[in-house]
Amino acid sequence: MTKPQKTAPPTLLFHSYRALTALLAPLAYRRVSAKLADQGVSTTRQRERLGHASQPRPDLDAGAALIWFHGASVGESLAAITLIKRLHRCLPEARFLLTSGTATSAEMAAKRLPDCAQHQFAPLDSQRAVTRFLSHWRPDAGIFVESELWPVTLSAAKARGTRLALVNARLSAKSVAGWRKKLPTARFVLGLFDLLLTQNKTVARDLCALGANPERVFPSGNLKAGAAALPQNDDLVAEMKRGLAGRPLWIASSTHNGEEEIVLAAHRALLRDHPDLCLLLAPRHPERADEIAQEIAKAGLSSVKRSAGTALTANTQVYLADTLGELGSWYALSPIVFLGGSLLPIGGHNPFEVAQAGAAVLTGPGYSNFIETFPPMIKAGGATEVSNATDLAQAVDLWLTQPERLQTARTSARTFIDVQSGQLDTVVERLIQSLNLKQAI
Repeated sequence: MTKPQKTAPPTLLFHSYRALTALLAPLAYRRVSAKLADQGVSTTRQRERLGHASQPRPDLDAGAALIWFHGASVGESLAAITLIKRLHRCLPEARFLLTSGTATSAEMAAKRLPDCAQHQFAPLDSQRAVTRFLSHWRPDAGIFVESELWPVTLSAAKARGTRLALVNARLSAKSVAGWRKKLPTARFVLGLFDLLLTQNKTVARDLCALGANPERVFPSGNLKAGAAALPQNDDLVAEMKRGLAGRPLWIASSTHNGEEEIVLAAHRALLRDHPDLCLLLAPRHPERADEIAQEIAKAGLSSVKRSAGTALTANTQVYLADTLGELGSWYALSPIVFLGGSLLPIGGHNPFEVAQAGAAVLTGPGYSNFIETFPPMIKAGGATEVSNATDLAQAVDLWLTQPERLQTARTSARTFIDVQSGQLDTVVERLIQSLNLKQAI
């Protein structure tokens, strides 16, 4: 491993945080393990959150590297898998470890990781858990995705000589404001990274203002543009098509509390001119299904729930897709997708998954987490911005009644993400250079 580089010194706040997380680790573990257990994760795998490995470290050829990626959940893990596949082309002897924190991301990783990689749940950000994890895996490099700034984990890895990168970095305005109140600690944490690749220039400026070394910070676009399309279940798609029997369908995906009411109002308006139209509603948090079903009934619309196993029929006006891991199948059913988390100031969700499935995108104005993506995508014609139920109904109606306009939007969306994904080669080159990965081959 390489010799650790000098960085800003740890602060009293960091030491206090490290002591507090050590004390709270048993309580935190009880909470996270219970959630994983509810989702069917075995006890052995739950203990990965305490740093206990459930798999052996891979055998490596002399000079080959073990490269560790970490992403919070599914979206970040998909971006990581894209980079793992690209890096493996350049570093065929390297092996990869992906960590994440959710059962859904673990299930996805099991299906999509290449043979050169394996998945573990990330250790809690406490000294004992992190030490166990690092002592077993001994990664040569650690690559963290988006906003995963875990001080104890990063500090311990750096102390062992692990070179670190933050990729696809983004920080909300709230996070930036919070870090500004503790600048010495921000300078210490950001100084642990050898490379910081941001989604846009604004994030790059914010990181530099918080103390990151400007020579290590580079805007690189959104890596999610290069991720593979979401997987789809062909049997499920065929079953849904049989249930639709040729009826038109539009999708409202990843909606949040307060948005379903707007979406349902738009659907009611659309039914006046398109009486056989069906809405597939896939909320961001499926556990809200009962609440949403009540809203649908209140709107005077008929519905069935995916989780109940009720078949879609000719009388179904709203299909409530209250399950996880099936978005790829839903996107295969319709080229018209409204992406939630955007009608309210929530930050928006990933439009690349929609465009990769061949659909055009509708979004509200609250897409602050994708500020580098939506404006140029809208300008290119691959997405349309709406502000309320009337706008949403009019946009869907336009694409239903003018299929040539819809096809143009779909083509524009696909072209846009193809251009964005071209930046991956530059990202891979920077990672290899900045993390000294060439020395491993």
